[in-house]
Amino acid sequence: MEPLVEALKKLSPDLLDVMQKRYEILHSISLMAPIGRRALAASLGMSERVLRSETEFLKGQNLLSADVSGMRLTEEGHELLHTLHDWMREALGLKELEAALQRKLGIPRAIVVAGDSDRSPWVKKEMGRACVACMKELLEPGDIVAVAGGTTMAAVAEMMTPDAKLRDVLFVPARGGLGEDVENQANTICAKMAEKAMGRYRLLHVPDQLSDEAHASLVEEPAVKEVLELIQSCRMVVHGIGDAVTMAKRRKTPPAEMGNIIARHAVAEAFGYYFNEYGDVVHKVKTVGIQLEHLPHVEHVIAVAGGASKAKAIRAYMKRAPHSLLVTDEGAAKAFVGE
Repeated sequence: MEPLVEALKKLSPDLLDVMQKRYEILHSISLMAPIGRRALAASLGMSERVLRSETEFLKGQNLLSADVSGMRLTEEGHELLHTLHDWMREALGLKELEAALQRKLGIPRAIVVAGDSDRSPWVKKEMGRACVACMKELLEPGDIVAVAGGTTMAAVAEMMTPDAKLRDVLFVPARGGLGEDVENQANTICAKMAEKAMGRYRLLHVPDQLSDEAHASLVEEPAVKEVLELIQSCRMVVHGIGDAVTMAKRRKTPPAEMGNIIARHAVAEAFGYYFNEYGDVVHKVKTVGIQLEHLPHVEHVIAVAGGASKAKAIRAYMKRAPHSLLVTDEGAAKAFVGE
């Protein structure tokens, strides 16, 4: 396939540009259907006039349909998208980006999806879809999966689909999370992921941030202790990587702690730990659930994060997680590889 892609790039680069544009339109509609033309144009950063011309062509090829609720792919459109998937990844250079990321980060596997989630909301869903595919590839019946919170994890849960072998998988929250917005809490995401997978779940009803005294007391509660034992025996952890200052603000971090996070140049956050660009822990929130020292003993750790703005955060965190798999997007990958 690679020689064909290279030949087309030399012979007719404009053909590849047109194919990429139409592929992105079909791909976006598949993830966001039903969607109107104006919303799709905004998501793709394309003028409505150009988009109208392209969608009319695609409708003429019986690849998409439109009604009052919006546009959606036809069965033929879905089949074409599936057929083109691997070919377009090669044409877009995503396989090369994956190899470059694996070399630079020293990790066993990187999965890069097209686009930049900073600019196009649908890209986060595509990262979610890629993460779900990776989870299904690695999970076995009877496994325990610990799922973290955050907006990216919410996208993973949204893209989860049923699978026979997931019915015997137990989903648990990676940590307590009653301090964040309900839809971004690990409990909410864990339950939604399990329900869409038709699996089982247990929840952990404790706050995200605790004093030493409260932490010591809570972890001895029988109900909490039982769930913690399940979390610590998980075979897979799936989590996001946050920008340090953004996450600190979201958690309504006290001014003194916020000042410490900024003064110590934190750039990344995961599991309540804040990391500087060298991967050193510069601040830690007392949380109940997965701790950094648990991760080397977990067989499969999948980190999901994208957007060019997350490149520094990804690099910082991955210094502490060399055996992790990374699911990211083209925006973050290019920003990182280009540094």
